[in-house]
Amino acid sequence: MDMKATGGELGWLTWPLDQGDKPGVSIVPPFYTYSVCNVAEREQDNWLRTTFIQRRPAASRVFVELQFIVRDCNSFDATSLTCKETFNLFTSESDADVGTTFRKGQFKKVATIAPDEITSKNELRINTETRVVENLSRKGFYLAFQDIGACVALLSLRVYYKTCPATVKSLASFPETVAGGENQALREVSGVCVENAVIEDLPRIYCTVDGEWVVPVGQCQCKPGYEDVKDTCQECKPGFFKAEAATDKCEPCPANTQRLDSGASSCPCMDGFYRAPTDPPTGPCSGFPSAPQDLIATTTQLSPGNLLLSWSPPEDTGGRSDITYSIECQRCEGTVCQPCGEKIRYEPASSGLTDTKVSVSELDAHLNYTFTVEAHSGVSVFASQAMPRANKPPSTSDDNLDVTTYTVLILEKNSVKINDLSPGTAYLFRVQALGSDGSPGGSSMEEQFETLLQGTEKNHITRASQMCCIFFYRKRNSHTRQGPEDTYFSSSEQLKPLKTYVDPHTYEDPNTAVMKFATEIHPSHITKQKVIGAGEFGEVYRGILKAPSRKEVAVAIKTLKPGYTEKQRQDFLSEASIMGQFSHQNIIRLEGVVTKFKHAMIVTEYMENGALDRYLRDHDGEFGSFQLVGMLRGIAAGMKYLSDMSYVHRDLAARNILVNNTLECKVSDFGLSRVLEDDPEGTYTTSGGKIPIRWTAPEAIAYRKFTSASDVWSFGIVMWEVMAFGERPYWDMSNHEVMKAINEAFRLPAPMDCPSAVYQLMLQCWLQDRSKRPRFGDIVSLLDKLLRSPESLKTIADFDPRVSIRLPSTSGSDGSPFRSVSEWLESIKMSQYSENFTCAGVVTMDQVLQMKNEDIKNIGVRLPGHLKRIAYSILGLKDQTSTLSVFAV
Repeated sequence: MDMKATGGELGWLTWPLDQGDKPGVSIVPPFYTYSVCNVAEREQDNWLRTTFIQRRPAASRVFVELQFIVRDCNSFDATSLTCKETFNLFTSESDADVGTTFRKGQFKKVATIAPDEITSKNELRINTETRVVENLSRKGFYLAFQDIGACVALLSLRVYYKTCPATVKSLASFPETVAGGENQALREVSGVCVENAVIEDLPRIYCTVDGEWVVPVGQCQCKPGYEDVKDTCQECKPGFFKAEAATDKCEPCPANTQRLDSGASSCPCMDGFYRAPTDPPTGPCSGFPSAPQDLIATTTQLSPGNLLLSWSPPEDTGGRSDITYSIECQRCEGTVCQPCGEKIRYEPASSGLTDTKVSVSELDAHLNYTFTVEAHSGVSVFASQAMPRANKPPSTSDDNLDVTTYTVLILEKNSVKINDLSPGTAYLFRVQALGSDGSPGGSSMEEQFETLLQGTEKNHITRASQMCCIFFYRKRNSHTRQGPEDTYFSSSEQLKPLKTYVDPHTYEDPNTAVMKFATEIHPSHITKQKVIGAGEFGEVYRGILKAPSRKEVAVAIKTLKPGYTEKQRQDFLSEASIMGQFSHQNIIRLEGVVTKFKHAMIVTEYMENGALDRYLRDHDGEFGSFQLVGMLRGIAAGMKYLSDMSYVHRDLAARNILVNNTLECKVSDFGLSRVLEDDPEGTYTTSGGKIPIRWTAPEAIAYRKFTSASDVWSFGIVMWEVMAFGERPYWDMSNHEVMKAINEAFRLPAPMDCPSAVYQLMLQCWLQDRSKRPRFGDIVSLLDKLLRSPESLKTIADFDPRVSIRLPSTSGSDGSPFRSVSEWLESIKMSQYSENFTCAGVVTMDQVLQMKNEDIKNIGVRLPGHLKRIAYSILGLKDQTSTLSVFAV
């Protein structure tokens, strides 16, 4: 609405019609203006109204930008007694253009407009001011300007609303969206996957009041055979593939696979190559291993009854590393051969061998033994269908097999004649003596011979492919094997004393602590994927860590926002110095830090289900007591580990417990934590700082003395949060009310359906005398007992709904009766069922009070926890004589 650009009147309405704002050029030539300057006249009330401005339906908030000039009152003579230096902005909504009809009563004031700079006689000062008009709801509106005695000229007026522009993020397209107003600071928008992408998690993003997109949630993934290229899904090039809908790029087809056309989701194996059943479909294909090499058999002087077979690995492994070996044995009498049977003993085993040797015992004398050693790999399962092989007798040659025939002869004389030897074959002989008591004596050196084609013997040998040994047989000696319990008790790791936590703040240079306790990661090994939250120091991302020689893992990445001070950087990295000292399955694991580059980062393991309190609220009523106690046991185990290291957390709460996809809980957030001082009290005293009142023990609030016992108190609150599915401790009580109630011996009541044994443990954690509270070791032991005896969880603690879920008895928070069903549902955090009640025709509180348990189920409330919350709330609204049995669930 730039009047200069328009070049003519805008058709705006002035009031009174015969005076007030007039188009002209009197004040600011050569600009076209609306101006008024009746400073010498009393009781000025001049109005200028725009034409009807139509509103886009979603634009409930518009911005009004004014360019104007106000004359300095001091520049007029003394007769200008009514001179003002401000004017007013008004607005009026309407569903239709009312033409020239003008009534001041229809307008409401938006703001008083005052200039930053006033125009004098000699110097022109143009002001620009912007005001916001909120909560517009009708089809259009008018703006009006009221002058009450100023000398003012309106140069231009711009009315606009803000939008978040159409965009593509995480392979999802989001439409242009009008920014929300104060009552909807973040407007959630759902996206649509781009072409050739599929939904992994419904993509959503938020439009801020300033027209900026923030916090993308969920994402689309390019479907198999496609990859993300600048927010589009493009086909994999020929010779490349992608097997799954994921963020990965297309990869070259692996070794021994067929290269297909573009858009391939897999690369099948070439003829003669295979994948093992356990191989990933994206991995290379491999062939069968060749035969083992250089198979030999020897006896030892210490164990003459044992035959030691050894060999070399196959020359060709088929491209695999999972090579194993198996031994087959046949014994032959004359021309008849049969399997050796179970009598023959193999040490360590006859199959699944990873070493290239095996000891064989329990052999009989005067028999020929044929041992066949075969190499196997993960693809050997396909050998029978790919390379069928006819059964062959042991004496026939097989290019794929090394065959050793071992003959045992027991002699009572000092000579022997060996008959029926194969012509052109090498043999090795050894003689072992046996004492009169059967004990083994010395043995001869191995002698090698080779038969001629005519069967005569020769004292030269060129290759020992078969062996004939003469020795006296001795029973296999047993030996003791170490049991698994021996390994446990003798393990040096188990016997090491538990290390003690070192406070990084004791280091003169905090960077030294970071270097000592945390691993430095190069930022090129980290890939950020999406924002999952915001911490005290900056945003938190989900991402991928791919370090050299390590498997790719999902991680959470804490970042330090730009413009930080050196102290903020040190405080940020101190948490890593703390976490780096811990190693326990119930403590969040530090992967490493980035400190040697501009943007500092802390990288931890990624916990898929996020914070415990939010997770429980989102799954209210979906878990039984056994599962909830299992979660608590994990938290207690982590806290026992910290306590054993002389470490106090100080901020133990469900919001600081993270949950992974197997529902394993891990303690995190060590921002408030400090080490125990080495004094008899074992306390840490601070001089200031924030304390989480609802979770903190009374002595820690009163004297700022924190111990493991105060952490036990906090653990009791966490137990209550878990059993109440994320309910806020002490509900809507103020911090002052909470402290007063605790000092007056009030304790949180048992949550709904809480086992009595669990609630009794909570009360033990909340004993006023900290020396009487259980230790974390005691808590872990008790929770273990409850989990081993699930029947102990069936006894439920007494429950009073009016206290236990903080339900108002008959009224809203201000003491007045609930005005609507939706207001009542909002008060008990069940607003999601408002539509269910409306659709069922339950629209008044009188109708609510008549509902029974079946009525609640019939309108669509199915989750047990939600059903009970609504039912108990109705009980609280009813007369005190109503019976609980009506609402039993």
